[in-house]
Amino acid sequence: MIDVNLTIVVQMINFLVLMFILNLILYKPLLGIMERRNAKLSSSQEEIKDLNQKVTDRMADYEEKIKQAKQEAMEQKNEILKQGAEEAKNIIDAVRADLPGYLSQFQEQMNEQISEARRILRDNSQRLSFEIAEKVLGRSV
Repeated sequence: MIDVNLTIVVQMINFLVLMFILNLILYKPLLGIMERRNAKLSSSQEEIKDLNQKVTDRMADYEEKIKQAKQEAMEQKNEILKQGAEEAKNIIDAVRADLPGYLSQFQEQMNEQISEARRILRDNSQRLSFEIAEKVLGRSV
């Protein structure tokens, strides 16, 4: 059987002293290091979370600015196309307004040229008819 004597008490005191010494030398410093590491990890995780939030916010701002820039570009493009269409319409209207004048001028030139051609043909036809008559008759007419 187990005898309860003085050695058990000495062993218990020895155990308690060893626990006290180990607590001072090993457990407290080790627990302090672990707590500092956990605090550092926690602060790093918070910093990472903040940075991720900043990145997300900046990406949202960037995408919004890109969307606005595209919209402005489309509006400018549409405005330029509208102005181009208006200028084309103005040019066409101006040409249409000038067209009757050009047509009448062209018609006048054509009439003059037709009259000149008729006169030349009439003169030439008379001369040709005299020449033909002279050759057929063999004498001057």
